[in-house]
Amino acid sequence: MSLCVLHMGPGLRIFVSLFFPLCHLPPPSAAANLRPGAEQKVVFITARVHPGETPSSFVCQGIIDFLVSQHPIAKVLRDHLVFKIAPMLNPDGVYLGNYRCSLMGFDLNRHWANPSPWAHPTLHGVKQLIIEMYNNPKINLEFYIDIHAHSTMMNGFMYGNIFEDEERFQRQAVLPKLLCQNAEDFSYSSTSFNRDAVKAGTGRRFLGGLLNDTSYCYTLEVSFYSYIVAGTTTAVPYTEEAYMKLGRNVARTFLDYYRLNSLVERPLAPTPKTRKEKEPLFKGTTLQGQGTSHVGSKLEKRSQTHPKDQSLPTQ
Repeated sequence: MSLCVLHMGPGLRIFVSLFFPLCHLPPPSAAANLRPGAEQKVVFITARVHPGETPSSFVCQGIIDFLVSQHPIAKVLRDHLVFKIAPMLNPDGVYLGNYRCSLMGFDLNRHWANPSPWAHPTLHGVKQLIIEMYNNPKINLEFYIDIHAHSTMMNGFMYGNIFEDEERFQRQAVLPKLLCQNAEDFSYSSTSFNRDAVKAGTGRRFLGGLLNDTSYCYTLEVSFYSYIVAGTTTAVPYTEEAYMKLGRNVARTFLDYYRLNSLVERPLAPTPKTRKEKEPLFKGTTLQGQGTSHVGSKLEKRSQTHPKDQSLPTQ
C-alpha cells in the first residue's frame, strides 16, 4: 500500500510516494487454506497513529516477532487465525518528528468516520480494507486493536466500548481479563469501557459501532514510564524489551481466548544420556561372576564369624 504525502513550500507542491506497510500473517496464499469452507477469523492490529507514542511501535514489534517465530504457540495461531497488522498509521508524522498530528496537521485518530483519501490516506486505505473484510461472507473480523502510549497512567490497560447488549458487553471483557493473567504489567483495574463523546472519531469507537456483535474493538494503552506488578508498590521502569514482551503476551492471549491450548505441540522429554559402564567398586568384582569378589568374601567371613544357630527350626 502506498501513501501519498503532500509537501508544501513557497510556490512548491510536491507529491512523494512513501511505503505504508501492512503485514498479513499468515501470507494470503497460506491463509486461503485455513480450514477450507470455514470463515477466516481475523485480528486487525494498528499502531503509531500518534507519531510521538513510540512505545506502541515496540509493543507492535513484539506481536509481529512472536507471530512469525517458530514458537509452537505462534504456529498454532497462524494455523487458525489471520492477523493483519498496520504497524505505522502515521508514517509522515513519524518522519517529521510530530507528537500527535500528521504532516497536514490532523490528529488522524479523530477522522475514522469520514477519512479523506487526500488528507488522511492511511486511514482511508485501512478503513476501506476493513469494510471489504466486513462485507466478505468468508471473513469474520473478530478483533480490532489500536496500540497507543499513555503519558500519565502506568501499566498497560485497555479502553473498550459500551453496548446495549449486556451479553456482548460481558464478552468484550474476556480478552483484557485473559491478558491480565498472562502479562504482569497489564492492569485490568485500569481498563475501562466508555462512550466518551470526544472519542467518537477514534478507531475503537467508530469501528465498534460499524462492525457486528461478534467483533470487539479496543485501544491498547501502555505507559511511557513504568508499571506496578499486582501485589507490590514498586514501580518498574519500562524498557524496550518490556514493551516487546507485552506484545508477545498480547499474541499469546489469543491462544487462551480461542481455547487452542490443546493443539500446542509439547516438547518431547529429553532422551536420557547413555551412561557409561562404571568401573567395579571393588577390584575383585566382575560382571561375569568370574573371579573372587571382595563383597562375597566379606559375606563369607561374616557367616563364619556368626554361624547360624542350629537350634532354630528351619523355615
